[in-house]
Amino acid sequence: MKNVKEVNKQKLKTIRRLNRNQPTPWELKLWQYLKETKMDGYKFRRQVSIDNYVVDFCCLDLKLVIELDGSGHLHPKQQMIDKGRSNDLESWGYTLIRFFNNEIDDNLNEVLEIISSKCKELE
Repeated sequence: MKNVKEVNKQKLKTIRRLNRNQPTPWELKLWQYLKETKMDGYKFRRQVSIDNYVVDFCCLDLKLVIELDGSGHLHPKQQMIDKGRSNDLESWGYTLIRFFNNEIDDNLNEVLEIISSKCKELE
């Protein structure tokens, strides 16, 4: 495992703030279930930077990252970028869960169950 990476670097503050102030509809929908320790009592944060990456949601206590992906993430070049990002985060000790936006619309309860199960697994 690589060294622990800096969380919420000052140089990424503007990007984090912009992303928090302009969330996607799917981020907003999922956030209603993650905020205020609603997910099994764990504190999730939105738009957290880890090293030079900004992730959609993160529970720092569990080192659990949740990413929501739109259809652009199906493009082969973006998939390569996502794979490198996932590999880096995992090498720093984070567990990453990815969901497509349509899963939030079509299977929100299942998404919440997956997140809850992963939280319990990482306790």
